[in-house]
Amino acid sequence: MTRLCTYIGLLFFYFPLVLSAQTIPPVKEQQLENMTAAEEAETEDDSYIQQLSYYKRHPLNINTATAGELQGLLLLTDLQIQHLINYRTVLGRLVNIYELQAVPTWDIFTIKTLLPYITIEQVETLVFTLRQRLKGGEHQLLLRASRLLEKAAGFKEGSAGKKYQGDPQRYFLRYRYNFKNLLQYGITADKDAGEQFFKGAQSKGFDFYSVHLFARNMGIIKNLAIGDFTVNMGQGLFQWQSLAFKKSVDIAAIKRQSPVLRPYTSAGEYNFNRGLGFTLQKGRGELTLFASVRKLSANMMQGNDSLNPAENFSSFITSGYHRTATEAAGKNQLRQLSYGGTMKYWFKKGYVAVNGIVYTFSNPLKKRDLPYNYFALSGKSWFNASVDYGWTHKNFHFFGEAAIDKQLNKAFINGLIMSVDKTIDISLLQRTIGRAYQSIHGNAFTENSMPTNETGYYMGIALHPLQNLRLDAYADLFKFPWLRYLADAPSGGSEYAVQLTYTPAKTSELYLRFRKEAKQTNQPDNTTNLNYLVYQHKVNWRMHIEHKLNNAFTLRGRVEWMLFDRDGDDEEQGTLYYMDVLYKPLMKALATGVRLQYFETDSYYSRVYAFENDVLYGYSIPVFYDRGYRYYLNVNYDMTRKMTIWLRWAQTIYAGRLSTGSGTAEIQGSRRSELKLQWSLFF
Repeated sequence: MTRLCTYIGLLFFYFPLVLSAQTIPPVKEQQLENMTAAEEAETEDDSYIQQLSYYKRHPLNINTATAGELQGLLLLTDLQIQHLINYRTVLGRLVNIYELQAVPTWDIFTIKTLLPYITIEQVETLVFTLRQRLKGGEHQLLLRASRLLEKAAGFKEGSAGKKYQGDPQRYFLRYRYNFKNLLQYGITADKDAGEQFFKGAQSKGFDFYSVHLFARNMGIIKNLAIGDFTVNMGQGLFQWQSLAFKKSVDIAAIKRQSPVLRPYTSAGEYNFNRGLGFTLQKGRGELTLFASVRKLSANMMQGNDSLNPAENFSSFITSGYHRTATEAAGKNQLRQLSYGGTMKYWFKKGYVAVNGIVYTFSNPLKKRDLPYNYFALSGKSWFNASVDYGWTHKNFHFFGEAAIDKQLNKAFINGLIMSVDKTIDISLLQRTIGRAYQSIHGNAFTENSMPTNETGYYMGIALHPLQNLRLDAYADLFKFPWLRYLADAPSGGSEYAVQLTYTPAKTSELYLRFRKEAKQTNQPDNTTNLNYLVYQHKVNWRMHIEHKLNNAFTLRGRVEWMLFDRDGDDEEQGTLYYMDVLYKPLMKALATGVRLQYFETDSYYSRVYAFENDVLYGYSIPVFYDRGYRYYLNVNYDMTRKMTIWLRWAQTIYAGRLSTGSGTAEIQGSRRSELKLQWSLFF
């Protein structure tokens, strides 16, 4: 506790020296941090940041925006969207941005978050000729190169199958064309550090290529996807491939919102489809169909008996890494055929939809023979089906999904978002997901990373009694009826969080956050014959301050404290303290940003995470444990109005360590240094 008080004092002492700026809404930064902490891995899906960046350059016309476009912002609830559409229908187009305050359930915090991405303009036609779509859009070419400067163990001579086959550079290329989100096409290419490039197994250059063509609003064809695209159905009980957040102080995030089909433009090599999809709309009816054939990387293994001699695969390889001979051996070894669709009917206040998907694999799936895999998905084929709904009545929005799998195991999720009055919003969600229920691309609002083996009750509340004060809180109680990884018995837990946000002026914001989680896991270092469960407790405090000094400078600082313990064990602590600096004068070509950070934790269990600004479309959320310092410098320079370059230098210095990382990623010494260069051209 003494350590925490010390850093709080330092924060206030140095606060006038720190600067920063937002690239995405602050609540989304928190959601990305929470998602990374829960999954212990960063997502490579930058499609959401691409969309927000596009709307910053070409703001969404709030007078003509469809429900689907508003949902894509991930900043509004269906309740708020429905009230806006009703407002436009009854009173006509908005004539001033301040008129949004008159829309029911729209509060000042929501409007402030939306302002960078929306506009009020004269109503324009949404019908464009093919020539206009092909000639009138925006092209972008983006090139990025990055590398760790220190030499990892994988680049040194090692045992067979463990040495990286390529160089330490990572290369990324993306070309995109976009005409008002009505026509998009492009190509993405990515080569990870350690992978070969124009030689050996990668004679064609990059390790990963992705191509997409996506069109909207062509008569009866609402959406058309050719090439790579994502499919999102219902509330994610069996199919949700786009970015989706879980628990955070944004209590409205309990509902999944997205069109069924979306173009895929990111560097991740697993979570998308490759083929053809389309959505037809006639009146209130909507039909989406899609088919995909892909080669996937997988961990292959030979059948272990005469009745099962064929080669099986035990898991998908989702990392996208093909650096060593062992990793490369699994590349594209599995063929996956998937097809399915959605039938949706809209009525006056809501919708109902029927969804289904079928998967067929070239080899059978057989998980490792472990107790928690007793109900695991297996075989050469799988399917899921569901019914989902949404219904709005006055200031209440109900939604949910009921799903089954191939074995007729069941899963249910139901929620409610309500605006009690102008100062109180409440969200409720209940899920009951059978212990044997399985899906391949599920991503629902659950405690588990996949929707399986879970029951739970969630409640969130947002209070904003004053224009400059907001209180957000949630509680989640959950149980796991069957065994889980690192929990060799049915288990359960709870999570609580509360955040107070104070905005004394348009240029300043302070928030204080408290979060507590208790979850049962196996007792580590157990010496008895059977594992037994203990509660693992995590308590997290955060104080975050931001202030915009003038048109060029913004200030930001944070102190975070983590307390970790298991029943009967000694407590562990973790602390993170950072100061940010950003300088972005209006109408100037050069902008810079700096972060100085100190962290100290007793072990990996008391680790902390922090969102970091990066080059355009980029961000990172490193994990920090042990003791050390980190700093980074971002510089971007507008060479012309349409051409920009970015430079990023980041380094972590660990105190008293002889090496960092482990396995092939181990680096001798106490420093990890990253250099990144990016060039972008709009034309």
